[in-house]
Amino acid sequence: MSSETENFDANNFIQFQTEEIKKILGNEKAIIAVSGGVDSTTCAALTRKAIGKNLVCVFIDTNFMRKREPETVKKYLAKPPLKLPLKIVKAQKRFMKNLEGLTDAEEKRKAFRHTFYSTLADTAKKEKCKWLVQGTIAPDLIETKGGVKTQHNVLEQIGIDPKERYGYKVVEPVASLYKPQVRILSRKLGFPKEMSERQPFPGPGLMVRCVGTISQGKLQQLKTATEIIEKALKNCGAQQYFAAIIEDIPYKGMETYGLSKDLSELLNLESKDFNVSILENMATGVVEEKRLYGQMAGITFSPTIKEEMDEIIGKLITECSQLVRDNLNYIRLLLEIKRIEKRKPHAAIIRAINTDKFLTAQPVKLDWRKLKSTSSKIIKQCTKVSTVYYDLTPKPPATIEFE
Repeated sequence: MSSETENFDANNFIQFQTEEIKKILGNEKAIIAVSGGVDSTTCAALTRKAIGKNLVCVFIDTNFMRKREPETVKKYLAKPPLKLPLKIVKAQKRFMKNLEGLTDAEEKRKAFRHTFYSTLADTAKKEKCKWLVQGTIAPDLIETKGGVKTQHNVLEQIGIDPKERYGYKVVEPVASLYKPQVRILSRKLGFPKEMSERQPFPGPGLMVRCVGTISQGKLQQLKTATEIIEKALKNCGAQQYFAAIIEDIPYKGMETYGLSKDLSELLNLESKDFNVSILENMATGVVEEKRLYGQMAGITFSPTIKEEMDEIIGKLITECSQLVRDNLNYIRLLLEIKRIEKRKPHAAIIRAINTDKFLTAQPVKLDWRKLKSTSSKIIKQCTKVSTVYYDLTPKPPATIEFE
């Protein structure tokens, strides 16, 4: 347990923030976009406690949510002790149109942010809300200010005036906290375990896991893979476990000799025992607190050494950070789990990590059999996926999300 968590007094925080919210908002109406995640839901509960029915809770369906997510979140929030009425705003077409053709991760995040706040502004105007309540937490501010990646819920801190641009002022009740503190707070507020311990889900949703260009078909493949992985890895010991999807296309413009040599020495294997290929899609990373945007390297091992795979995975996870730092052309190392002979448009990636404050993260060492069985399910149910990888990369040098 970190010192911040040990010294955190949730009761005092609730009392202080409730009074602060009352003082700031007075009798004015406020709107909050609730995703069902612990950050936004905790802010909604605190604000409801402070201003009652003057808080309007909305769920913006961006098209980047998991299967059945809007209905599930609405049902959970309606239950005691939360009893938060939720309005679902359908904005799928608007988001898809504004992200059409974008491939760069940062451009996608910025387009998402503008669409998100424009949609909220339209809803706030209809509801006569002058304030926006946000579930921004400390790591969001640190990463956006540091230029690692744009968090959709950080505005004033990077020079965007929400009142001028979108027509409302912003209040952020938990912006000084880290995720473990927010979870403590949610328990004190009486959240059911399904809400307080819910695994983190990014604000832009599956957009940041749909690497490169976004299409409806690609998103559907990702939603199916996500559902499979969340069921299969529920008890694997990871705090966060999810799928990403990329184009199953190799990138020809980069040599792999240095990385292949390092892998050969680390694993005491000959070059015939494995192959390194570079993938076309790029992903986000962070080295020395600065954002990097680079290629991903896929490692394929010969079937003749399958008995050694659990040991190999352990070594690769331990040394992955150094391997990337020595070969900064690649920002992530992916282990190929399964490939079918007929190449299809997409490849899926399994990611499972543990983290404390979300500023660093370590991959979980998953059993080779579990990886194989999960990959087989993905290949079977995701009809446009021909390859499944496991992401071995810690944060840093990778970020937790792919974009």
